[in-house]
Amino acid sequence: QVQLVESGGGSVQAGGSLRLSCAASGYRAGRYCMGWFRQAPGKEREGVAVIHSVGSTNYAESVKGRFTISQDNAKTTLYLQMTSLEPEDTAMFYCAAASWYQSFCSLRVTDFDYWGQGTQVTVSS
Repeated sequence: QVQLVESGGGSVQAGGSLRLSCAASGYRAGRYCMGWFRQAPGKEREGVAVIHSVGSTNYAESVKGRFTISQDNAKTTLYLQMTSLEPEDTAMFYCAAASWYQSFCSLRVTDFDYWGQGTQVTVSS
């Protein structure tokens, strides 16, 4: 059974940094896409950053240059380094993984079928 467990969320002031982690178990991460998504109150879940097992990445325009997605060598832990955080980044952040092979990792929610429980990120001005 696939389990994704996020950690690292918290409250920071604007301009601050956080690093999110996602521990994956029961998942064959060597061939598929993983990513980070977020959902703010009253808004739809949106893709933030995704990474392919070969290392290619894809970012939402709103976080380019501020967020960096990465994996450990064993591909069992996914990270999201967030810098220059803005109040607009406040949301529940979710780790996600896809159960089928994709040659290109998109930011579409529907391309991922395993989800963690989420970790809250709150950025104050």
